[in-house]
Amino acid sequence: MQATLKTKVVFNGVGLHSGAPARLEIVPAPAGYGIVFRRTDLTPAVEIPARWDHVTPSKLCTLLDNGRGVTLSTVEHIMAALAGTGIHNALIRVDGPEVPILDGSSAPFVRAILRAGIRLQPAPLRAIRVLRTVEVREGEAFARLSPADHLEIDFQIDFADAAIGHQEMSLDMANGAFLRELADSRTFCRQSDVEAMRRNGLALGGTYSNAVVVDGAQVLSPGGLRHADEAVRHKMLDAMGDLALAGAPLLARYTGHRAGHAMTNRLLRALFADPTAWAWETCSPALEDRLPGAGVMAHGDDLAAEVIAV
Repeated sequence: MQATLKTKVVFNGVGLHSGAPARLEIVPAPAGYGIVFRRTDLTPAVEIPARWDHVTPSKLCTLLDNGRGVTLSTVEHIMAALAGTGIHNALIRVDGPEVPILDGSSAPFVRAILRAGIRLQPAPLRAIRVLRTVEVREGEAFARLSPADHLEIDFQIDFADAAIGHQEMSLDMANGAFLRELADSRTFCRQSDVEAMRRNGLALGGTYSNAVVVDGAQVLSPGGLRHADEAVRHKMLDAMGDLALAGAPLLARYTGHRAGHAMTNRLLRALFADPTAWAWETCSPALEDRLPGAGVMAHGDDLAAEVIAV
C-alpha cells in the first residue's frame, strides 16, 4: 500500500548556499499524489514534481527546475528521508529557493516523520523493476543500475585527503537499513573547497555544525565523525535521495564509483530512455516488506527505528 504522514511537520533552518532563513513543511497528501515541492514565497505559488526529468545539472546538490526558470536546490536529503521512511505521497512547502540544510544529514527529517507517524493508504503501490543493466561513465567514475529483487546500494569513493581516503560500503536497503546505517551521515567537504565556494558567494550557510569539514588528515568539525566511514555513508544517502526521484521505489542494485548527483540523474535518464530496461510492477505484500521504509516506526529518538513488518 501507499503511505503518507499522519500530520504535518515543520522545519526551520538556513539554506546551505544562500545562508538565508528557510522554512519547510511536509504535509500529508492523498494516494497517487506523489512527492511535490511548492515554492510558497512566489505569487502565485509554483509547484515542482520531485522527479528525475525536473532535475537540472548542478555539481553541488540536486536542483529541481519547473521548466520555466523556477528552481529548488538541495532536495536530496529530504528525498532520502522520505524514501527511507516509506512516504510515497507528500506536499512539501518551502518558502525559498533552498531546502534548509539542518545538520547536513537526513536525520532531522527522519525523526520528525517518525514522530508525526506514517499512515497507510488503501491504494496499491507500484515499483520500478530494472530488467537489464544500465550504466553511465565519466572518466574513472561510473554509476550502474542492475537487476535485483529489492534496492541495494554499493558505493566506493577515493579522496586524497587522509581523513577520507578510500571507503566502500554495500547495503541491502530493506528492514530499516537506511535509518540505522545512513540517515545521520552528514555532507562533507574540504576546507579549501569551503574557502573557494565562499569566494564565489556559495556555502554561505555552511558551518562546522552542518557539514564534516576535513583538511588533509584532520577533521575540523567539532566532535569529529559520527562513523569512521561517514563520507561513503553520506554518498549512499545522496544516492538514495537521487534515486527516489525515479518517482517510485526501485527494484535494482545501484553501484556508484566516485559518482555524484549529476551522474545518478544521468543514470535515471538512461534507464527511462530505454523501455526494455525497466517495467512497472504492482507490489505484493511480500515485496512491500522488502522496500526501504517498510514497517519503520519511532523508537524513542533513536534512528535505529523499530521495524514492525519484516
